Amino acid sequence: MRTEEQVLERIERARRRRPRVREERITLAHGAGGRATSTLIEAVFLDAFRNPELERLGDAAAVGIGVGDTRIAFTTDSYVVSPLFFPGGSIGDLAVNGTVNDLAVSGARPLHLSAGFVLEEGFAVEDLRRIVDAMAVAADAAGVRIVTGDTKVVERGKADGCFITTAGVGLLDRSVVLDAGAARPGDVVIVSGPIGDHGVTVMLARGDLDVESDLVSDTAPLHSLCADLLDAGGDGVRVMRDATRGGVATILNEIARASGAAVVVDEAAVPVRTEVTGAAELLGIDPLYIACEGRLVAVVAEERAEAVLAAMRAHPTGAESAVIGRVAEDPPGLVLLRTAFGGTRIVDVLVGDPLPRIC
Repeated sequence: MRTEEQVLERIERARRRRPRVREERITLAHGAGGRATSTLIEAVFLDAFRNPELERLGDAAAVGIGVGDTRIAFTTDSYVVSPLFFPGGSIGDLAVNGTVNDLAVSGARPLHLSAGFVLEEGFAVEDLRRIVDAMAVAADAAGVRIVTGDTKVVERGKADGCFITTAGVGLLDRSVVLDAGAARPGDVVIVSGPIGDHGVTVMLARGDLDVESDLVSDTAPLHSLCADLLDAGGDGVRVMRDATRGGVATILNEIARASGAAVVVDEAAVPVRTEVTGAAELLGIDPLYIACEGRLVAVVAEERAEAVLAAMRAHPTGAESAVIGRVAEDPPGLVLLRTAFGGTRIVDVLVGDPLPRIC
């Protein structure tokens, strides 16, 4: 039997290898936000487009605009969720909120969005109106404007109704620098509410499981919650990330790897609704890997954690915020889960795509 040290050494050797896409064709796993996605990004896109801003692989790129010290955050994302309408939201508000949140967790004040539509021949105009109306409401709630866009139509059967791509810019007007590599031993890990609501809601909306539930997606803009968090934590806020594809587990692994530290999570402290736990058990999925669309993970210096947690709980979107773990020195680069049974296990990056097309 391998010793613990041998297992950890093997994991580290595997992580040091140069990323290489072994598949000859793209699979659904390449879009799941886990290991296959990371490999595809690093071995294909990063390898071709390499530059300092892209290498950070953050939710948004921080770039100067050539006017004094003014810097902006710039991000883009595509949405292919199925079904287009689900309890608590639609592809429309999902597209707006997702891009707003990528800017917000980067420390920016979201300002403007673009919207590109790929529509399938035969798609109902009334459904398009519902989607666009939802985008307008979401943009107004987030305090942003959709200022430019594009529309393409493809032949019947060449798409799935409607795909949306949004890009966004926000102003980086705070001095705080957020980076996944900034986490330090002793820091506290906070999640802004129950996890997995969105992924399970979309899965149930497809009718793949004969389960009735009142669960709704958590899709929501996080800009004001992020602002309150930063006001309370100042330079004690190390990292903020929104837990979308790959869920909280993927975010924590990115933080552990970038910082060279360990992230130790208390399973009992992770907020998960009963409906999500039940559906996850039926699907054989750990809720830590299920996507959220209105939850963030923050790593905060211990001395600022109490103030940050209070500020988050005072905000409607963060009322159920909880401390779920801490950053430790060992084992470097790994995420450990202290289970409810008193044991400890490694939480690795998501492999495969158990819930495809959830955003």
